[in-house]
Amino acid sequence: MNKEETLQTINAARDAHISQMNKIEALLNGEEVENPTAVASTECAFGHWLYNKNNRVEAIIGEQFYQQIELLHTKWHGEYSRIFDIFFKNRKKGFFARVLGLSKIEEKEFDKAKLYYSELKETTEELLRILGSSERRIAALNESKFL
Repeated sequence: MNKEETLQTINAARDAHISQMNKIEALLNGEEVENPTAVASTECAFGHWLYNKNNRVEAIIGEQFYQQIELLHTKWHGEYSRIFDIFFKNRKKGFFARVLGLSKIEEKEFDKAKLYYSELKETTEELLRILGSSERRIAALNESKFL
């Protein structure tokens, strides 16, 4: 990949992560979400970008930035898994569950999810900050680094 393509993949990864956060926010607003974000850090769109050996992320942004991004991404998924469990893992689905009110999340669990989301938001801000620093670093690199 050349420099421009590398920058485009970083933008796509950022957009994918923001989209994941938007899905979680939608859940907290009571909306139904199809295809929730994967719990495993290697299965989400951001993880596909991060761990794709063909795009040489680690070699281009450097080991230090890569490790910070990987650490924050793993932390994010750990925090997200708690929200996922509340909204998807133990929730009964189907017509009768909705009619009988069994699919509704208890208020206490919903409050927990909001707390978890605030932690997730902080991790996201840090992740996006490091990603932005990496992007500025890439923009400053000579094109020869990408050959």
